Formats: sequence, structure tokens, C-alpha cells
Amino acid sequence: MIDIGFIGLGTMGRPMAGHLLAAGHRLFVHDVGEIAPELIAAGGVACKSGKEVAEEAEIAALGADYLDAPVSGGEVGAKAASLTIMVGGPERAFNTMKPIFDRMGKNVTRVGANGDGQTTKVANQIIVALTIEAVSEALLFASRAGADPALVRQALMGGFASSRILEVHGERMVKRNFAPGFRIELHQKDLNLALEGARTLGLSLPSTAVAQQLFSACTAHGGKAWDHSAMVRALELMAGHEIAAA
Repeated sequence: MIDIGFIGLGTMGRPMAGHLLAAGHRLFVHDVGEIAPELIAAGGVACKSGKEVAEEAEIAALGADYLDAPVSGGEVGAKAASLTIMVGGPERAFNTMKPIFDRMGKNVTRVGANGDGQTTKVANQIIVALTIEAVSEALLFASRAGADPALVRQALMGGFASSRILEVHGERMVKRNFAPGFRIELHQKDLNLALEGARTLGLSLPSTAVAQQLFSACTAHGGKAWDHSAMVRALELMAGHEIAAA
């Protein structure tokens, strides 16, 4: 079994590391905060720095392969080991690490060379943000028109408008559950990458810019740590109407 270094043990990192320990890997871990006791109890070895993690893990003495492998799926996907993992880098390195990625995700794809994984992640975040905005507008419209947003969501789940966002985040909006699975401030970071990249490429991403502004409105109202489904609250403020709980 490969000795693995794991840095970052927050909302998603903690369960991901747990899956690797459960699979029998030796895990050398580091985080800026206190390391979860259950990871140490399961055999994780706490390191004082990222440098120590690198020294303990299996890294080639004369240079090392590098893969950028961002993930999508949030806390739920991390806990269920069902993350989508988008990998950029050499095929040889990908083949070596594929069994490790499979312990944490179900849809693991090498999308190209180094950097392409990050590009894919940014594209994913554009789609997620715009879909959250679309679901927000739809449920807000339905609610303001007098329909039950919970029943509207249920009906839409059986049609062409169905999506994972409508399923999970639509439910969050209806039930007013904005405890973070993925914080607004983190999605803003990703959309900044999209907008900066678009500027460099000479592209216009108008809907992405609107989504970013809606997130900024939430942040202005103290919501940077809300779940990103809470984008709906910015639209509710403009409408003077809140989606009612079922």
C-alpha cells in the first residue's frame, strides 16, 4: 500500500482522509487547525508541517510527478466517497494514482495535461453557480405567484428541468437550510478564477459575472459562510419575498 501525505482536513478533507485510512494506507496528515481525533485513532500520523508530510510520503527523490485533481460533490460526496475528480497530468502518474482516487470518488477522469483539471473544475463551478441562480429564480417565481415551491420542485424533478442542483439545493431553499456544505466565499474564489481567466482569454462570461454579484450581495449581508444555495437570499431581498417552507 502506498504511504500518502494528506494536507487539509476540513469539511471535505476529513472524510476523504478517512476513506484512505479505511482502505489500509499509511496516512501522514497536516492541517492548520486541530486534526480530528478519529483520524489519529484510525492510524493517521500527525505532522507539524507540509514539508514533513512530503518527506514522509512516497515522493521521488529526483523530482516528482504532479497531478492537479480538483473535486466536485461537496461534503455529501466526500463522506460517501462519491466525488467527481477531474485530473490533469501525465497518464503514467494518473494510472499510478487512480486506485487512490477511486477510494474517494466514483467519477474519476483524466481530462488532459497539468492544469486541465483546474480548468475543468472552474468550468464545473460556472455551471453550478448558474444552475443555482436558475433554480433560485424559478422557485422564487413560483412562490411569489402563489404556488407551493416544494410541490413545484417535486414536479420539476420529473421533467427536463431536473438536475442535481434542483434536487439538493432546491430542497435547501425550500427548507431554509443554508448550513454550509460549500461556502459562498469559496464559490466566489472559483468564480474569480473564471472571470480572471476569461479576461485573459478575451472572453465575456456575463452570466458568471451576475452570479458573482449575487454572491457578493449575500456576503454584504453577512452570508460569506452560508451554503452557496443561499444565493437565493440575494434574489429574495430584491423581490421583497422569501420562499416559504413547505
